[in-house]
Amino acid sequence: MSTPYAEVIGDPIAQSKSPAIHGFWLKKLGLAGRYDHCLVTLEGLDAYLAERRADPDWRGCNVTMPHKLAIVPLLDRLDPLAARIGAVNTVVREADGTLTGYNTDAPGFLEPLRDELGKTHLFRMARVLGTGGAARAIVAALAQEKFVIVLAGRDPAKARAMLDELAPGTDHHAIDLAHFSDPTDFAFDDREGCFDLIVNASPLGMTGQPPLAFDFSHAPPGSVVYDIVTSPLDTAFLQAAREAGFAAVDGLSMLIGQADAAFAHFFGRNPPREHDAALRELILS
Repeated sequence: MSTPYAEVIGDPIAQSKSPAIHGFWLKKLGLAGRYDHCLVTLEGLDAYLAERRADPDWRGCNVTMPHKLAIVPLLDRLDPLAARIGAVNTVVREADGTLTGYNTDAPGFLEPLRDELGKTHLFRMARVLGTGGAARAIVAALAQEKFVIVLAGRDPAKARAMLDELAPGTDHHAIDLAHFSDPTDFAFDDREGCFDLIVNASPLGMTGQPPLAFDFSHAPPGSVVYDIVTSPLDTAFLQAAREAGFAAVDGLSMLIGQADAAFAHFFGRNPPREHDAALRELILS
């Protein structure tokens, strides 16, 4: 009998924790199936999809750097959220061989913040570092949750264009990423009920990448610091945040959250989230 399978694609990809997550859920549910990782270059992306769409056992793939934007024009259709964001992290093969793109990064990113987002705040501000495919999903998600967004990138014009597209309004700001590397003496709003979020949505600090230069004088008191990098999981950015007294959220939280919806698309069952503690322990071991 054939075995249904899905996989994660990217370049690099060997460090991905997605196979461990989906494999854990498949085993817990007793489902026949597998989840692999596959190195796919930008030049080889079109050929990869052509080969896979002809395989009825292939249920689809998750998409990571650097393909979340490049894969969009190669698909047959987009889910409305993916179309609005303009980036895809989940591709599903339909029964007729056509390919549908989804974005589960946005809800996955918000998942570990849901308790805090359920509260009423006087003001919500997010400082988002990075302007790639993951950042697009994060900006769209934060805009929907009524955050004022400061988006920082190496190209402030690109950041401005992204805000205009995904977070319409006059309150948001686009700045140079280097702005956050130098100390500041800015007087932050210290009223009760403000929710400040600082997000590394870039690959900086990832294994094999340059470090993220961020001076924590830019972090208002009580900020939550969130790094979507998963290799290493405990990044230097998060270590510095905790040392400075800030709450920290690691990239595994988003990775598990975005994998939830993808798993249901691939294997037709909701993952057993009651085992999240064991899953996290397995990945960290």
